[in-house]
Amino acid sequence: MAETFMFNALREAVDEEMARDPSVFVLGEDVGHYGGSYKVTKDLYKKYGDLRVLDTPIAENSFTGMAVGAAMTGLRPIIEGMNMGFLLLAFNQIANNAGMLRYTSGGNYKIPMVIRGPGGVGRQLGAEHSQRLEAYFQAVPGLKIVACSTAYNAKGLLKAAIRDDNPVLFFEHVLLYNLKENLPDEEYVLPLDKAEIVRRGKDVTILTYSRMRHHVTQALKTLEKEGFDPEVIDLISLKPLDFDTIGESIRKTHRVIVVEECMRTGGIGAEIVASINDRFFDELDAPVLRMSSQDIPTPYNGALERLTIVQPEDIVEAVRKMVALRV
Repeated sequence: MAETFMFNALREAVDEEMARDPSVFVLGEDVGHYGGSYKVTKDLYKKYGDLRVLDTPIAENSFTGMAVGAAMTGLRPIIEGMNMGFLLLAFNQIANNAGMLRYTSGGNYKIPMVIRGPGGVGRQLGAEHSQRLEAYFQAVPGLKIVACSTAYNAKGLLKAAIRDDNPVLFFEHVLLYNLKENLPDEEYVLPLDKAEIVRRGKDVTILTYSRMRHHVTQALKTLEKEGFDPEVIDLISLKPLDFDTIGESIRKTHRVIVVEECMRTGGIGAEIVASINDRFFDELDAPVLRMSSQDIPTPYNGALERLTIVQPEDIVEAVRKMVALRV
């Protein structure tokens, strides 16, 4: 076991998969000699050369389209978005091309590509650099969406995403890159479509993902002292959602709180609430509570920025009220 930063865990995943499979290559802005905006590809160009760690112009639609074409011919591109918000410029290539081509070609083409990079509400990075794009792509057929949250799952999930024959959007939160965790020395790969039960409990099910997993963990310190027993699930897979794990928990707790950093209107939480009501309505003893970010561009001001997203103390208060409704 070795203690590793999350950005290094991601780098190890890319390095190991490039060594294992010569069809894997990386492309994006500053991924080569600069090593990526958060050093996930640091020095890989020295090992694999400039054609397998390819620095591109500032032209997201162009290099994303090129990656789709490369995937169609049998390569396995990994696109790094310097900031995931910039990939809105490549929405057409991701949605109409990457998401659709396996279907529209009648299965003649596979699109084994990963689109990864930093996103989420940073720390005073401003509105355009604090985007949460998971909801933008949620409705696009043909895409898988994954949000890592720890160094351990980041490495295992990225390796799985690189090996998958479908396009995977791989979301990394900009404030989690310096998380440390002990990683196994032996190779491991994690399933892309499974949630993780972070804590088992019986009072209420808390569904969360990405950075909000850690806000929930902070809230647990207070909740446990007060005698509450919540079950916490890190969704990890945002598309498809793991309704087997979600349903098993709801049948036990009969109460659900969704904690997300995504926007409230049309966010991931909105889909989760609708799906739970469709699938498990008779198991619920209270309405599902959705805790989401404010529907405004993220302010640069630090105090205002904090007010736009769910904080640990908000989660504590929500659990108090939810469990107080128990009859």
